[in-house]
Amino acid sequence: MPMPDTPQQFASDNYAGACPEALDAMARASAAGSAAAYGDDAWTRLAADAICTLFETQAAVFFVLTGTAANALALATLCPPYCSVIASDIAHIETSERGAPEFFSGGSKTLTPPCPDGKLTPDAIRLCRRKASGAHASEPAVVSITQPTENGLLYTLEEIRALAEICKECGLKLHMDGARFACAIAALGCTPAAMTWEAGVDALSFGGTKNGMAVGDAVVFFDRSLARGFAERTKQAGQLASKMRFITAPWLSMIQSGAWLRNAEHANACAHRFAKAVETIPNVQLAWPVQSNAVFLLMPEQAMNSLRAKGWRFHVFFGAAARFLFAWDAQTDALDALAADIQACVASLPASFP
Repeated sequence: MPMPDTPQQFASDNYAGACPEALDAMARASAAGSAAAYGDDAWTRLAADAICTLFETQAAVFFVLTGTAANALALATLCPPYCSVIASDIAHIETSERGAPEFFSGGSKTLTPPCPDGKLTPDAIRLCRRKASGAHASEPAVVSITQPTENGLLYTLEEIRALAEICKECGLKLHMDGARFACAIAALGCTPAAMTWEAGVDALSFGGTKNGMAVGDAVVFFDRSLARGFAERTKQAGQLASKMRFITAPWLSMIQSGAWLRNAEHANACAHRFAKAVETIPNVQLAWPVQSNAVFLLMPEQAMNSLRAKGWRFHVFFGAAARFLFAWDAQTDALDALAADIQACVASLPASFP
């Protein structure tokens, strides 16, 4: 039975379907018949090799079902249970993973210095180290940054290098939550290597789901020795897919075809188009510059309620900002309709407003 025909929504890039390259790869893997389970198959080996080629290095590559698992298991592998992870106060690992990193590490803490724009700085890392030093404290072992950040901003390569330098100075490992890593690459126009291991990143959670896959993220350890125990953790956490080829075949296809980058370029372009359409509407402001596939808007609560009444879905983050996220399948007519409805909702406010 066909699903109801509803307008495309932009509350999350997780709303998007699987892109053609991912679906076709899964279909071809299925048509090939039976294959070895739990990742002992050709697709998984080739997908791992493709990621190593993409990053121009021989990394240790693993595949898990979700982004939360990628972050939590990577951090649990890098951080002993008696230590801590430094992250932004709006980091996904702090606000949106139900304590998974702490749980899977067996007791580590997350230290979150205030970061006004959502980005960690060397000074913030130094502050955390000073506050958590001593025999009775959970001393930091890892720094985790999100690229792009949860509010859609980007760390420049220079900023990543500066963070890596302070990590090296302090004996900390640097993890990157790359749930939307492809969008960051598309925006900065650099190579994956330049944004990660060449800049000093030790491990990456490489997002596939938000980039057009049905399910599945990758975890990449650029120093293979740091991956010790990760495979065992994935099994213990229920993240070792029995039919792994249906996760990894899309990875292989999307990297080889270039769809991983094209999808991100389209998502970013749609975010910029939408931002341009709404930035001149009275009483509507961009909360932050648009640098990736996310747009955060400040608008009157009455206008938000009217927009909801028109059927539009969105989440409000950081107290007041309405978030809109664009994916590989974003349709320009739908985002233009959203912009027009925002304008109409604001225009309908009482003449005395604000």
